[in-house]
Parts: sequence; structure tokens; C-alpha cells
Amino acid sequence: MQEFERIKILFVAGFGPIVRDRSMGRNLYGETLNISFTEEQGGYLHTEALKGVGSFALWPLDQAAQSCFGKDSWPDNTPAPQAWLEFDVENVEEATAELESRGYRMLVKNKKEPWGQTVSRFLSPEGLLVGLTITPWMRRS
Repeated sequence: MQEFERIKILFVAGFGPIVRDRSMGRNLYGETLNISFTEEQGGYLHTEALKGVGSFALWPLDQAAQSCFGKDSWPDNTPAPQAWLEFDVENVEEATAELESRGYRMLVKNKKEPWGQTVSRFLSPEGLLVGLTITPWMRRS
């Protein structure tokens, strides 16, 4: 377990590209790279069958915008992310406070998603949409 002041990362909950063109993403990752996905409403493709990550998913940009800003389009005044990365942490609130104290601008703070995950999100200097999460179904033994 990595520790950074009040941030205790437990594991990588998920990773994947943020796709602007769903069919191109499906073609590359699903057909060319032969990854079998489960498809959710709205074209969200994910798999929990790849070793090394809790979930690998193609997250459409409009869905990421909805999660972060409550709108279907990413704001022009915020750089659009290329990929998303989520770390499950021991305590989302403490991790969020630590990042804010170090000058990171949170796009979402301690939000309970409809699917049961609690998340805070920010953009990394590299342009990744980084989430600090509590993902209950990944913590079950």
C-alpha cells in the first residue's frame, strides 16, 4: 500500500481511454485487440476480466462530462482528458482534502454515483481524469 500523507491507495480500481468516437474505440479495443466487453446503456463498454486492473472501460467523453459537470459536453475552459484512472483509497474525504491542500482542483468531490461508488475526480498534469474512489463491490472478499 502506498501512503502520501492522508492518502492511502489500496489498489487500481479502473483504467481506460476516454473515447470521443464510440465505434472507433469499439473497433480498436474490442475487435482489433480482441477484448470482450460488457455493454451498458449509452455504449459504456467495460470488462473486469483483464488481470492487473479492477475494471478496464471505454468511457465516452459525454458520460465523463455528465459525471463531472452534470452536462453532456465537456466544458471548453477545461482540457478534455485522454484517459481515466481510478485509485481505490482508504478514505475519499481525507484524500480529497489532501489533494486540495496541495493545490489540485477537484472536478467532483466525494460524490456518490448512482452505481454505488463514491468518487472525487481531478485532472492530472498529464491530462488524465484521476479518481479517488471507494468501490464497494471490489472490496468484497
